[in-house]
Amino acid sequence: MNLQLENKTALVTGSTAGIGYAIAKQLASEGAIVTINGRKEESLIEAIDRLKKETGNENINGIAADFAKKEEVTHLIKSIPDVDILINNVGIFNEVDFADITDEEWSEVFEINVMSGVRLSRHYFPKMMQKNEGRIIFISSESALNIPTEMIHYGMTKTAQLSISRGLARLTKGSNVTVNAILPGPTWSRANENGLKAQAEKEGKTLEEVLRDFFEKRRPTSLTQKFASTEEVAYLVAYVASPLSAATNGASLRVDGGVVNSIV
Repeated sequence: MNLQLENKTALVTGSTAGIGYAIAKQLASEGAIVTINGRKEESLIEAIDRLKKETGNENINGIAADFAKKEEVTHLIKSIPDVDILINNVGIFNEVDFADITDEEWSEVFEINVMSGVRLSRHYFPKMMQKNEGRIIFISSESALNIPTEMIHYGMTKTAQLSISRGLARLTKGSNVTVNAILPGPTWSRANENGLKAQAEKEGKTLEEVLRDFFEKRRPTSLTQKFASTEEVAYLVAYVASPLSAATNGASLRVDGGVVNSIV
């Protein structure tokens, strides 16, 4: 299927690894002009080189920005004044008991996970509406609906993304602009892989045992009982970013392996 993304300009935040990298790779494979983002210049250079080799697409650029720093976001916007596709992917998470989550941690996770998308959308959304074309996609999580007790502050930010996404979508009425949210479930990203391997070492278990415990205790409602690959998430994002998805707007689309126990 041709997703008709050739020469579309796309910005993918938090995309030097994990889901963001897979999304950038899929968009680049479809011929889009892709700008990736990370905090460190070295990581950006390595990711750009890798993406070019893997996709054969030379139209891949990068810009460093730490979304915890408003001034760096401002610089990013000035450097990239317009895009056809905005993927709000950047995010952080950490497992902390609720009573131990500090005010600073609440503020940090909200600043990066929520305000990053707010600031970028506030700039690019009016431009998309003016030219009557564009896609904004928030990479939320099944944790937006199935709040994890081990990181309630993270779940809160993912729910907030759904509110913003739906609210913006309502402002697109009658246009060719769409705003949607993607809700990945457990995904075999670099962060999750490293975290689970560290847990296995700490508990003196094999990785297979830790994975089994994860689905038995933390995500027992999962229908697939396995982590999705980052590519499996990226395929859905690429479709929603394409002109072929014009009838999908204001939606929260799950790619969660059936974790959320709901028929809608």
